[in-house]
Amino acid sequence: MARPEKVAVVEELTQKISQSQLAVLTDYRGLNVKDITELRKKLREAGIEYKVVKNTLTTLAAKKLELDDLEPHLAGPTAIAFGYDDPVAPAKILSEFAEDHKQLELKAGLLDGKLIGAEAIADLAKLPSREVLLAMLLGAMQGPIGGFARVLAGPVTGFVRVLDKIREQKAQA
Repeated sequence: MARPEKVAVVEELTQKISQSQLAVLTDYRGLNVKDITELRKKLREAGIEYKVVKNTLTTLAAKKLELDDLEPHLAGPTAIAFGYDDPVAPAKILSEFAEDHKQLELKAGLLDGKLIGAEAIADLAKLPSREVLLAMLLGAMQGPIGGFARVLAGPVTGFVRVLDKIREQKAQA
């Protein structure tokens, strides 16, 4: 590869790492083409980019971003999954795939620019997805509001019932 092309690749990696909420480094050694294609399809469906990278170029990109802790994890064949929207999705998909395909090794990750280990990625994978967390938050927010509305409606409801009883009594008399 010519020098300007390498510079362009380093710039692209730098941009992808800095823009991603979670970037997971994997060792895909031992996976066949069918398995990698299946993994790429699952990741693509979730909006996650999976890119095989050269360790030397990734090291240069990491140094540009002052991520010197990343260099020890850049040994052997490396591919990085970039999750831009939801940090849980790449961790969940890769962890589930690694359970079924023991050849896939999760090396490390970058969560909002901070280095995390494979154990932290597995812990992150156990969290509910972003949509589930938002639904839980919305439910928690609606609970007190609904209770407050019922409390406010209570006296009005009681007043209407009293008026209804008076009407019934007058109708019987």
